[in-house]
Amino acid sequence: MGDILFIVNPIAGGGKSEEFVPLIKESMEQSKRKYKIIMTREPKEAISLASYASMKGYETIVAVGGDGTINEVASGILSSGIGTLGIIPGGTGNDLARTLNIPNDPKKAIETILKGNKKKIDVGFANDNMFLNIASIGLDSEIVKNTEKIKSKIRGRFAYMLGLFNTLFKYRNKKIQVQLDNIIIDEEIMLFAVGNGKYYGGGMKICPMAIIEDGYFHVCVVKKAPKIKLLLFFPLIFKGIHTKFKKNVDVYKSREIKVKTNEKTYLNIDGEIFEVDGEAIFTIVNRGIDVVCE
Repeated sequence: MGDILFIVNPIAGGGKSEEFVPLIKESMEQSKRKYKIIMTREPKEAISLASYASMKGYETIVAVGGDGTINEVASGILSSGIGTLGIIPGGTGNDLARTLNIPNDPKKAIETILKGNKKKIDVGFANDNMFLNIASIGLDSEIVKNTEKIKSKIRGRFAYMLGLFNTLFKYRNKKIQVQLDNIIIDEEIMLFAVGNGKYYGGGMKICPMAIIEDGYFHVCVVKKAPKIKLLLFFPLIFKGIHTKFKKNVDVYKSREIKVKTNEKTYLNIDGEIFEVDGEAIFTIVNRGIDVVCE
Protein backbone atom coordinates (compact mmCIF):
# COMPACT_ATOMS: atom_id res chain seq x y z
CA MET A 1 0.00 0.00 0.00
CA GLY A 2 1.54 3.31 -1.11
CA ASP A 3 1.61 6.65 0.70
CA ILE A 4 -1.28 9.10 0.32
CA LEU A 5 -1.12 12.88 -0.02
CA PHE A 6 -4.23 14.96 0.68
CA ILE A 7 -4.24 18.36 -1.04
CA VAL A 8 -6.89 20.49 0.65
CA ASN A 9 -8.32 23.67 -0.84
CA PRO A 10 -9.39 25.52 2.34
CA ILE A 11 -11.76 27.90 0.57
CA ALA A 12 -13.62 25.25 -1.48
CA GLY A 13 -17.29 25.00 -0.65
CA GLY A 14 -17.12 28.10 1.50
CA GLY A 15 -14.58 26.49 3.85
CA LYS A 16 -16.22 23.06 3.91
CA SER A 17 -13.09 21.23 2.72
CA GLU A 18 -10.96 22.57 5.57
CA GLU A 19 -13.48 21.16 8.04
CA PHE A 20 -12.70 17.64 6.74
CA VAL A 21 -9.07 17.77 7.96
CA PRO A 22 -9.70 16.35 11.49
CA LEU A 23 -11.72 13.49 10.00
CA ILE A 24 -8.95 12.74 7.48
CA LYS A 25 -6.36 12.64 10.27
CA GLU A 26 -8.51 10.38 12.46
CA SER A 27 -9.29 7.97 9.61
CA MET A 28 -5.70 7.77 8.44
CA GLU A 29 -4.30 7.19 11.96
CA GLN A 30 -6.77 4.33 12.41
CA SER A 31 -5.77 2.84 9.04
CA LYS A 32 -2.03 2.90 9.89
CA ARG A 33 -1.35 4.18 6.37
CA LYS A 34 1.40 6.73 5.72
CA TYR A 35 -0.05 10.07 4.70
CA LYS A 36 0.46 13.82 4.56
CA ILE A 37 -1.94 16.77 4.38
CA ILE A 38 -1.09 20.02 2.58
CA MET A 39 -3.32 23.10 2.42
CA THR A 40 -3.19 25.21 -0.73
CA ARG A 41 -2.58 28.93 -0.33
CA GLU A 42 -3.28 30.23 -3.82
CA PRO A 43 -4.93 29.27 -7.14
CA LYS A 44 -3.07 26.70 -9.29
CA GLU A 45 -0.78 25.68 -6.42
CA ALA A 46 -2.35 22.20 -6.35
CA ILE A 47 -0.89 21.52 -9.81
CA SER A 48 2.74 21.85 -8.68
CA LEU A 49 2.02 20.11 -5.36
CA ALA A 50 0.51 17.08 -7.11
CA SER A 51 3.30 16.89 -9.67
CA TYR A 52 5.99 17.06 -6.97
CA ALA A 53 4.17 14.49 -4.81
CA SER A 54 3.92 12.05 -7.72
CA MET A 55 7.65 12.25 -8.34
CA LYS A 56 8.34 11.83 -4.60
CA GLY A 57 6.60 8.47 -4.56
CA TYR A 58 3.10 9.22 -3.30
CA GLU A 59 0.88 6.58 -4.86
CA THR A 60 -2.43 8.40 -4.42
CA ILE A 61 -2.88 12.18 -4.49
CA VAL A 62 -6.27 13.19 -3.14
CA ALA A 63 -8.04 16.40 -4.13
CA VAL A 64 -10.09 17.68 -1.20
CA GLY A 65 -12.30 20.35 -2.72
CA GLY A 66 -14.48 21.00 -5.73
CA ASP A 67 -14.16 20.29 -9.44
CA GLY A 68 -11.58 23.08 -9.86
CA THR A 69 -9.32 21.54 -7.20
CA ILE A 70 -9.75 18.11 -8.79
CA ASN A 71 -8.78 19.57 -12.17
CA GLU A 72 -5.59 21.07 -10.70
CA VAL A 73 -4.53 17.87 -8.91
CA ALA A 74 -5.23 15.81 -12.04
CA SER A 75 -3.16 18.26 -14.11
CA GLY A 76 -0.22 17.78 -11.73
CA ILE A 77 -0.48 13.99 -11.88
CA LEU A 78 -0.63 14.06 -15.68
CA SER A 79 2.38 16.38 -15.93
CA SER A 80 4.50 13.89 -13.99
CA GLY A 81 2.95 10.83 -15.62
CA ILE A 82 2.79 9.03 -12.25
CA GLY A 83 0.13 8.61 -9.58
CA THR A 84 -3.55 7.96 -8.95
CA LEU A 85 -6.18 10.63 -8.39
CA GLY A 86 -8.33 10.44 -5.27
CA ILE A 87 -11.34 12.65 -4.54
CA ILE A 88 -13.03 13.86 -1.36
CA PRO A 89 -15.90 16.08 -2.58
CA GLY A 90 -15.74 19.42 -0.77
CA GLY A 91 -16.87 21.95 -3.32
CA THR A 92 -20.15 23.57 -4.29
CA GLY A 93 -21.10 21.31 -7.20
CA ASN A 94 -19.03 18.11 -6.85
CA ASP A 95 -20.17 17.05 -10.31
CA LEU A 96 -17.27 14.80 -11.30
CA ALA A 97 -17.64 12.87 -8.03
CA ARG A 98 -21.33 12.43 -8.87
CA THR A 99 -20.46 10.91 -12.26
CA LEU A 100 -17.94 8.55 -10.62
CA ASN A 101 -20.35 7.56 -7.81
CA ILE A 102 -17.91 8.83 -5.18
CA PRO A 103 -19.84 9.39 -1.92
CA ASN A 104 -20.55 12.98 -0.94
CA ASP A 105 -20.14 11.99 2.70
CA PRO A 106 -16.44 12.66 3.54
CA LYS A 107 -16.11 9.62 5.81
CA LYS A 108 -17.39 7.30 3.08
CA ALA A 109 -15.20 9.05 0.49
CA ILE A 110 -12.14 8.38 2.70
CA GLU A 111 -13.18 4.74 3.04
CA THR A 112 -13.36 4.54 -0.77
CA ILE A 113 -9.79 5.90 -1.01
CA LEU A 114 -8.51 3.38 1.55
CA LYS A 115 -10.12 0.50 -0.37
CA GLY A 116 -8.06 1.62 -3.35
CA ASN A 117 -10.25 0.41 -6.22
CA LYS A 118 -9.01 2.11 -9.38
CA LYS A 119 -10.64 3.01 -12.67
CA LYS A 120 -9.05 4.51 -15.77
CA ILE A 121 -11.04 7.46 -17.10
CA ASP A 122 -10.73 9.63 -20.18
CA VAL A 123 -9.06 13.03 -20.17
CA GLY A 124 -10.31 15.89 -22.33
CA PHE A 125 -8.44 18.92 -23.64
CA ALA A 126 -9.98 22.20 -24.82
CA ASN A 127 -7.43 24.44 -26.53
CA ASP A 128 -4.73 22.58 -24.52
CA ASN A 129 -6.57 23.13 -21.22
CA MET A 130 -7.20 19.80 -19.50
CA PHE A 131 -10.65 18.79 -18.23
CA LEU A 132 -12.12 15.64 -16.72
CA ASN A 133 -15.77 16.61 -16.62
CA ILE A 134 -17.40 19.09 -19.02
CA ALA A 135 -16.37 21.99 -21.25
CA SER A 136 -18.94 24.26 -22.84
CA ILE A 137 -19.65 27.40 -24.82
CA GLY A 138 -22.73 29.59 -24.64
CA LEU A 139 -25.28 30.41 -21.98
CA ASP A 140 -23.82 28.32 -19.18
CA SER A 141 -20.30 29.74 -19.52
CA GLU A 142 -21.73 33.22 -19.07
CA ILE A 143 -23.85 31.96 -16.15
CA VAL A 144 -20.68 30.63 -14.48
CA LYS A 145 -18.93 33.97 -15.05
CA ASN A 146 -21.84 35.87 -13.50
CA THR A 147 -22.26 33.32 -10.69
CA GLU A 148 -18.67 33.97 -9.57
CA LYS A 149 -19.80 37.42 -8.41
CA ILE A 150 -22.88 36.03 -6.63
CA LYS A 151 -20.87 33.31 -4.82
CA SER A 152 -19.15 35.94 -2.69
CA LYS A 153 -22.50 36.37 -0.91
CA ILE A 154 -24.50 33.20 -1.64
CA ARG A 155 -23.30 29.58 -1.97
CA GLY A 156 -24.59 26.35 -3.46
CA ARG A 157 -27.13 25.62 -6.18
CA PHE A 158 -29.13 28.77 -5.36
CA ALA A 159 -26.17 30.92 -6.44
CA TYR A 160 -26.13 29.11 -9.80
CA MET A 161 -29.89 29.58 -10.23
CA LEU A 162 -29.59 33.33 -9.52
CA GLY A 163 -26.76 33.49 -12.04
CA LEU A 164 -28.95 31.67 -14.54
CA PHE A 165 -31.87 34.12 -14.25
CA ASN A 166 -29.55 37.13 -14.27
CA THR A 167 -27.78 35.92 -17.42
CA LEU A 168 -30.74 34.50 -19.34
CA PHE A 169 -32.47 37.81 -19.94
CA LYS A 170 -29.28 39.49 -21.21
CA TYR A 171 -27.96 36.59 -23.24
CA ARG A 172 -27.61 36.65 -27.03
CA ASN A 173 -27.46 33.40 -28.99
CA LYS A 174 -24.12 32.34 -30.47
CA LYS A 175 -23.58 31.56 -34.13
CA ILE A 176 -21.10 28.68 -34.35
CA GLN A 177 -19.64 26.37 -36.98
CA VAL A 178 -18.75 22.93 -35.63
CA GLN A 179 -16.88 19.92 -36.97
CA LEU A 180 -17.54 16.71 -35.02
CA ASP A 181 -15.26 14.09 -36.61
CA ASN A 182 -16.94 13.95 -40.06
CA ILE A 183 -20.11 15.89 -39.20
CA ILE A 184 -20.43 19.63 -39.94
CA ILE A 185 -22.89 21.84 -38.02
CA ASP A 186 -23.71 25.49 -38.72
CA GLU A 187 -26.12 26.56 -36.01
CA GLU A 188 -27.32 29.42 -33.83
CA ILE A 189 -27.19 28.00 -30.33
CA MET A 190 -27.94 28.75 -26.71
CA LEU A 191 -25.55 26.14 -25.41
CA PHE A 192 -22.87 23.74 -26.68
CA ALA A 193 -21.67 21.27 -24.03
CA VAL A 194 -18.85 18.77 -24.55
CA GLY A 195 -19.20 16.01 -21.97
CA ASN A 196 -16.65 13.58 -20.61
CA GLY A 197 -18.75 13.38 -17.43
CA LYS A 198 -22.53 13.68 -17.15
CA TYR A 199 -23.16 16.55 -14.71
CA TYR A 200 -22.32 20.19 -14.12
CA GLY A 201 -23.75 23.22 -12.33
CA GLY A 202 -24.38 21.29 -9.12
CA GLY A 203 -26.26 18.30 -10.48
CA MET A 204 -27.53 19.36 -13.91
CA LYS A 205 -27.40 16.17 -16.02
CA ILE A 206 -26.45 17.95 -19.21
CA CYS A 207 -24.88 14.89 -20.93
CA PRO A 208 -26.81 11.90 -19.55
CA MET A 209 -25.42 9.66 -22.30
CA ALA A 210 -21.75 10.31 -21.43
CA ILE A 211 -19.52 7.38 -20.45
CA ILE A 212 -16.33 8.61 -18.82
CA GLU A 213 -14.11 5.78 -20.09
CA ASP A 214 -15.41 5.12 -23.62
CA GLY A 215 -12.93 7.30 -25.53
CA TYR A 216 -15.60 9.66 -26.87
CA PHE A 217 -17.01 13.07 -26.07
CA HIS A 218 -20.77 13.20 -25.83
CA VAL A 219 -22.09 16.53 -27.07
CA CYS A 220 -25.32 18.31 -26.17
CA VAL A 221 -26.43 21.20 -28.38
CA VAL A 222 -29.33 23.33 -27.15
CA LYS A 223 -30.57 25.23 -30.18
CA LYS A 224 -32.00 28.73 -30.41
CA ALA A 225 -35.39 29.02 -28.71
CA PRO A 226 -37.57 31.66 -27.03
CA LYS A 227 -36.14 32.53 -23.61
CA ILE A 228 -39.38 31.79 -21.77
CA LYS A 229 -39.32 28.28 -23.25
CA LEU A 230 -35.72 27.78 -22.11
CA LEU A 231 -36.66 28.93 -18.62
CA LEU A 232 -39.22 26.12 -18.47
CA PHE A 233 -36.74 23.78 -20.13
CA PHE A 234 -33.94 24.08 -17.55
CA PRO A 235 -35.58 21.96 -14.80
CA LEU A 236 -35.62 19.04 -17.27
CA ILE A 237 -31.81 19.13 -17.39
CA PHE A 238 -31.54 18.18 -13.71
CA LYS A 239 -33.37 14.95 -14.58
CA GLY A 240 -31.46 14.46 -17.85
CA ILE A 241 -34.66 14.23 -19.89
CA HIS A 242 -34.05 17.36 -21.98
CA THR A 243 -32.42 15.23 -24.71
CA LYS A 244 -35.84 13.75 -25.55
CA PHE A 245 -36.94 17.08 -27.01
CA LYS A 246 -35.44 16.65 -30.48
CA LYS A 247 -36.78 19.97 -31.77
CA ASN A 248 -34.65 21.88 -29.28
CA VAL A 249 -31.75 19.53 -28.48
CA ASP A 250 -29.28 17.58 -30.62
CA VAL A 251 -26.84 15.02 -29.22
CA TYR A 252 -23.66 13.74 -30.85
CA LYS A 253 -20.68 11.50 -30.13
CA SER A 254 -17.20 12.47 -31.31
CA ARG A 255 -13.47 12.03 -30.63
CA GLU A 256 -12.36 15.43 -31.92
CA ILE A 257 -14.34 18.65 -32.11
CA LYS A 258 -13.59 22.03 -33.68
CA VAL A 259 -15.79 25.02 -32.90
CA LYS A 260 -15.48 28.30 -34.77
CA THR A 261 -17.19 31.57 -33.91
CA ASN A 262 -16.97 35.06 -35.37
CA GLU A 263 -17.22 36.74 -31.98
CA LYS A 264 -15.35 36.58 -28.70
CA THR A 265 -17.02 34.16 -26.32
CA TYR A 266 -16.33 32.25 -23.11
CA LEU A 267 -15.33 28.63 -22.62
CA ASN A 268 -16.32 26.92 -19.36
CA ILE A 269 -13.78 24.20 -18.47
CA ASP A 270 -14.64 22.30 -15.28
CA GLY A 271 -16.08 25.50 -13.84
CA GLU A 272 -13.21 27.79 -14.84
CA ILE A 273 -13.80 30.45 -17.49
CA PHE A 274 -11.47 31.12 -20.44
CA GLU A 275 -11.90 33.58 -23.30
CA VAL A 276 -12.17 32.12 -26.80
CA ASP A 277 -11.42 34.27 -29.78
CA GLY A 278 -12.11 32.46 -33.03
CA GLU A 279 -11.69 28.72 -32.45
CA ALA A 280 -11.86 26.04 -29.77
CA ILE A 281 -10.47 22.54 -30.38
CA PHE A 282 -11.45 19.60 -28.18
CA THR A 283 -9.47 16.33 -28.08
CA ILE A 284 -9.69 13.27 -25.86
CA VAL A 285 -7.20 10.78 -24.42
CA ASN A 286 -8.85 7.41 -23.80
CA ARG A 287 -8.36 6.16 -20.24
CA GLY A 288 -5.67 8.74 -19.59
CA ILE A 289 -5.69 8.84 -15.76
CA ASP A 290 -6.30 6.44 -12.85
CA VAL A 291 -8.95 7.47 -10.31
CA VAL A 292 -9.89 5.82 -7.01
CA CYS A 293 -13.65 5.26 -7.01
CA GLU A 294 -16.31 2.67 -6.20
